[in-house]
Amino acid sequence: MREGSAGRASVLSLTELPERLGAAAALVATSPVLFLSAAAIAVLSRQTPWIAHRRVGQRGNTLWMLKLRTMWEPKTQARGAGWVEYIDDGAGPEQKTPDDPRVPNAFARFCRRHSIDELPQLLHVVRGEMSLVGPRPLTEQELRRHYGADAAEVLEAKPGLAGLCQISGRNRLSYQQRRQLDLQLVRRRSLRMYGRILIGALVEVFSGANSW
Repeated sequence: MREGSAGRASVLSLTELPERLGAAAALVATSPVLFLSAAAIAVLSRQTPWIAHRRVGQRGNTLWMLKLRTMWEPKTQARGAGWVEYIDDGAGPEQKTPDDPRVPNAFARFCRRHSIDELPQLLHVVRGEMSLVGPRPLTEQELRRHYGADAAEVLEAKPGLAGLCQISGRNRLSYQQRRQLDLQLVRRRSLRMYGRILIGALVEVFSGANSW
């Protein structure tokens, strides 16, 4: 194993158990916000509030990424989709816009701006499928179109709730900028970077900056 790879593996081994325990504690602590938000979305959308998007996880494994629903047609009628609606959206969100018509009201926009819709992903961290810090999971098409040959290197790391992209402009970034930041994260990952990203991500979430 190369020295750089050994260093990254050491960081992973040092953080995996504490972050899984930390994610479990955070999931319990935020559960009132999560379930009240889910109840509000169920009433507003008349659909299940829980959705799972198909993404590419570590080493190419499929990851059904859990989220709260924040997009729906305003006049959609109730329908039976079970507890979770699975969405195999190969194209992915591409470049997000602040005036996306699929985000129908102020509450849905608030959930997106402050990442409340991402809280269910703490469960993936508890299960070891994601990390608190790592590249955000993308679809196959996004990786193929925008990451190309660099996708394999990025996928060596576990996908994360937050990465360098989330503290460097979030939705304002182009895919080229995201690719460079994800490569920087997987190549230079350290405990210092891990801590900086965690703190920076919390600031971004509370402020709602650069997110829509």
